[in-house]
Amino acid sequence: MKPWVATVLLAASLATAAQAGGPVVVVEEPEPEVEEGAASSKGLLPWLILPLVACVVFCGAEEE
Repeated sequence: MKPWVATVLLAASLATAAQAGGPVVVVEEPEPEVEEGAASSKGLLPWLILPLVACVVFCGAEEE
């Protein structure tokens, strides 16, 4: 009985390993396109920093 059980278990383990998985399909993804931002967004940062600098100068700690 033991050789028969061993043969069945061996066949079952070999059959599952042989049937596992499937075809491997490799799909190459296209490279993402990099677009430059609008020209209007380049001049926005100085306009945001200017009020900050003005506030630091005028609202800074006063000397007593």
